[in-house]
Amino acid sequence: MAYTDMNSGQNLTANIGGMQDSLLKLLRKPVVYHSLFWTLYFIFNVFRWGSYNQDYLYAFYNNLIEFPMHIGLAYLNIYYLIPRYLPKKYFQYVFLVSIGVLVAVGGRILLESVFGVSPNNSLTTSQYVLELVIGEVYVQGFITAFKLLLDWGRNQKRMRELQRSKFRTELDFLRSQVQPHFFFNTLNNLYSLTLDKSDMAPETVLKLSELMSYVIYDGKQKKVHLSKEIGYIQNYLDLERLRFGRKLKTTFDVHGQVSDQRIAPLLMLPFIENSFKHGVGDGIEEVQIDIKLQASPYDIIFTVQNRKFNKIDTGVNGHYHHIGHNGVGIKNVKRRLNLIYGNNYTLNILDEPEKYSVTLKIPTYEN
Repeated sequence: MAYTDMNSGQNLTANIGGMQDSLLKLLRKPVVYHSLFWTLYFIFNVFRWGSYNQDYLYAFYNNLIEFPMHIGLAYLNIYYLIPRYLPKKYFQYVFLVSIGVLVAVGGRILLESVFGVSPNNSLTTSQYVLELVIGEVYVQGFITAFKLLLDWGRNQKRMRELQRSKFRTELDFLRSQVQPHFFFNTLNNLYSLTLDKSDMAPETVLKLSELMSYVIYDGKQKKVHLSKEIGYIQNYLDLERLRFGRKLKTTFDVHGQVSDQRIAPLLMLPFIENSFKHGVGDGIEEVQIDIKLQASPYDIIFTVQNRKFNKIDTGVNGHYHHIGHNGVGIKNVKRRLNLIYGNNYTLNILDEPEKYSVTLKIPTYEN
């Protein structure tokens, strides 16, 4: 019995949900919500003028006569005159709307005489006609403003959707450029390890697989757990250690609570990769790169620093310059930061003769 009651309750809930969906679909149909709008406007007008003149019956009959004029001119205006003449043919539009108002007023006066609906006797004929003209202009102005407001809202929504689509496309493109050459370098290293039948080959394959999985799957997400990003960086450093061996001296210090924080993926590694480009060269005996990450409930501060080396090709001011501020990777990550965080981040890049350092501060998604 209890089982039957539970099924009945579920069926009732499903039926109510189905009715709500059907009602929403019905209300989205133009004929339905247009009819609903004019019905509510008619009722409002009857009560407004009936209260003003202390004669609700006259207000009802009067609105029955005038509303066909309102509706006809309104749809002629918003669906033909506005699209055809505005904003370029303003004077033609005003002229045609004025003609439409006069025709509507004339039609109303004719219908009032046919159906015997008496106008307000306290007004002269000219005053009454002027009152009707003002009333028709008021109605058409209200309807036009309402329609333009709806169109503006739809256009704003469409523009936001286009902007979001553009941002998503650009972000996807920027993400697709993350680390392709690193993967090629790692594959070359893996090839050398397999030729030497090194015991490190299986570990290299595993770490490379984890990196590629992160880039392909997690990299497409809007946000990832900070712990995953840290694991990705650690795998990257482990693979670089396989390449440089004892020459590579790195520190990776993580402080704070990282398990609950979330950030946009693949933002930090381009700066680490750039440090390798600054800190590695022919004949250099030691690659020193220091990485720090401080996480709080509100923001994340990421710092990477390395010693630079001199090159025979002196370049600017006697020092060899790698991609630095102007490299494609750094430009891409800056653009991603702007798209994702707007002005809610700080990025300081210090490019000195003997040292290269980056400090990035970003808010957490929960902040």
